[in-house]
Amino acid sequence: MPTKYIFVSGGVISGIGKGNVTAAIALLLQNRGFSVTCVKCENYLNIDAGLINPVEHGDPYLMEDGTESDMDMGTYEKYLGKNMHRHNFVTMGQIYKAVIDRERSFGYKGEDVEAIPHVTDEIIKRIGEAGQKEKADIVIIELGGTAGEYQNMLYYEASRILSRIKTNSVIHVHVSYLPTPIHLGEPKTKPTQLSVRTLNSMGIQPDFIVARSEKPVDDRRRERFALFCNVDPDHIINSVDLTTPYEAPLHYAQQKFDEKILTMLGLPLGRLRLGDWKQMVGKALAKKRDEITIAIVGKYFATGEYQLRDSYAALLDAISHAGWESGVKAVTKWIQAEKLEKGDLSQLEGADGIIVPIGWGPRGVEGKITAVGYARTRKVPYLGLCYGMQLAVVEYARNVLRLENAHTLECDSDTAYPVIHMVTGQDEMLKRRAYGGTMRLGRWDCKVKPGTMADEIYSSRNGFSDPGKKVVGERHRHRYEFNNKYASDFEKAGLVLAGRSVVENLVEIIELPKSEHPFFFGTQYHPEYRSRPLEPHPVFLAFIEACRKQSELVK
Repeated sequence: MPTKYIFVSGGVISGIGKGNVTAAIALLLQNRGFSVTCVKCENYLNIDAGLINPVEHGDPYLMEDGTESDMDMGTYEKYLGKNMHRHNFVTMGQIYKAVIDRERSFGYKGEDVEAIPHVTDEIIKRIGEAGQKEKADIVIIELGGTAGEYQNMLYYEASRILSRIKTNSVIHVHVSYLPTPIHLGEPKTKPTQLSVRTLNSMGIQPDFIVARSEKPVDDRRRERFALFCNVDPDHIINSVDLTTPYEAPLHYAQQKFDEKILTMLGLPLGRLRLGDWKQMVGKALAKKRDEITIAIVGKYFATGEYQLRDSYAALLDAISHAGWESGVKAVTKWIQAEKLEKGDLSQLEGADGIIVPIGWGPRGVEGKITAVGYARTRKVPYLGLCYGMQLAVVEYARNVLRLENAHTLECDSDTAYPVIHMVTGQDEMLKRRAYGGTMRLGRWDCKVKPGTMADEIYSSRNGFSDPGKKVVGERHRHRYEFNNKYASDFEKAGLVLAGRSVVENLVEIIELPKSEHPFFFGTQYHPEYRSRPLEPHPVFLAFIEACRKQSELVK
């Protein structure tokens, strides 16, 4: 069977959920028995998302193969329950670099190299390769940005060309926002009409319109909407605001969105199986027996007068997944680390758990260390992720080992006690300013020490990739590590080094014994990137349970 292609574009404004629509369509088609993969086409000239400030474009999502990608990759993994790869993530920077490198090596045999056809050919080639590598029946391509932006026009041109090459094998889904002005009280379709007209000007006629709105489009407006956009009225799909995005596949299935797509592509319908997904959504929407408050101490929350969820998207999703599975309502409290440096700890009071997540550099670092000390001394469940683990080591060195001004070399190159230092070989990378894609990235195996809390967490929740050897495979993104020179000092002082990497013997997990603290746990890796709604991560399940017990204790 020839591979089929579905392009998903956006209109009016960004951030309306194209990634969620793409993933929801993919889930429905996969659960009808088709092999499906997704490709995200990003507009920016960066090679990947690794060097982009999280406030600018959200949390860079770390994949198993070490690719630092757009967080839509995480959405695809969560819905499809399988790993995405480097070939699933395309940036305009990658495309231009490939074309220019090929031109410099005389790959075009003396042709004058132009945007069309050479750049569009490279885009089409990568989309095709993603399908081939995964033997996909259907490839769903999400086009970044919105229709009409000059940055992404070559992606649209590639989709138009592919439609000509692959007759009857390409459809176009346009996701657009229908605002409902308060003073009018009805959804307005004019912005979408204009974005569809922009598509038409590029030679593209959408086959479906997913109408993102507060209220559904009624039949009367649907007819007029369809007329102006030249779309079958039955191909306008309502996508109203939902309690959780994970409801979307069920919402679309009720409208037979997947059946209409398959019919248009000439594919058999098969049987749709959504039992597990429905059960998970039921847990998400169910009334929770317990409520806990988790303080997240970070520095990427604020942008001007606004606060952004996307900067820590994977972490917040992981908390939600574990909370739903545990029947617990997890309320997150976002705390700007710099504010804790002023000595006001009242923001931490009442928290049933504290998380210090990923971060870089010295800004707000003392506030994070203060939060670690607060959690450790007051017996509040603590979870340190990557930087959060490293700063837990720093706090313990200063206040338990009494190593005055101990620090990480990332923040203080002159510290007398560099309890966190640079991973071997990273110094050479930084001297050459080779920042992009050069950290310790992707999946690395960690051997867990028997009898530790880490052992209990993974053993009791089937978390080991190799149970016999007590090995877990987790995702990493860092340049600095625990300094093994101080290992015996920490162990004598009571800190448990509960896991080490199989290859380099780096410390991957630290913890305190339960006799000393109910839950004090830090990982050099990022469990949040492996959490999925149908498979919450064992570390987060354990942390949520510890927070629940803390909440009961306080009450």
